[in-house]
Amino acid sequence: MQQELAEYYGVSQSTISRAITAVTPALARVLRQFTPTAEELARDEQMIVDGTLVSCWSWDDHTELYSGKHRTTGLNIQVVCDLAGRLRWISDPDDGCRHDSAALRGSGVLEGIDPQNWIGDKGYIGLGMITPIRKPPHRDLLDWEKEFNTAINRIRWRIEQTIANLKTWRILHTDYRRPLATFADTISAVIGLQLYRVA
Repeated sequence: MQQELAEYYGVSQSTISRAITAVTPALARVLRQFTPTAEELARDEQMIVDGTLVSCWSWDDHTELYSGKHRTTGLNIQVVCDLAGRLRWISDPDDGCRHDSAALRGSGVLEGIDPQNWIGDKGYIGLGMITPIRKPPHRDLLDWEKEFNTAINRIRWRIEQTIANLKTWRILHTDYRRPLATFADTISAVIGLQLYRVA
């Protein structure tokens, strides 16, 4: 991508790299005003939440980036939409090794709210929100439990679609190749652009 930009503008690839390095943090700062904070999210509205991994190259000395669930390295972001599937909030990036429930707790979005009306997958069991019922170790799910899980999954597809739309940004669905120190700023800039676009 940088090489293509360099050819288009008639400059070297390193010039493009330096320009991107300079512009990305500034873009992230400017777009912060369009990025709702955890405190600004409606406290009484029913929401759907899910986490996703934004992948990057494997850095051997950064084991905190490795997600056992996804079997690759990256940063975890938590995504929240309303029941209509409208994107409402995205967390700051967290280590890829962080479990979804821990990442959501650490984001601060649950502070001061009762999450009993929020809907999440089994990764959020224990946070007091509506989640599918996990199969007990010594029996199959009962019919009513299967029906409940099906009903939850029919609602949860909206957050899956919201994440799929977010990941139309190429940089969020391909391995990040720039220096690791720039990764969080790049994600923040893209999140700001996405929230500005859908506002």
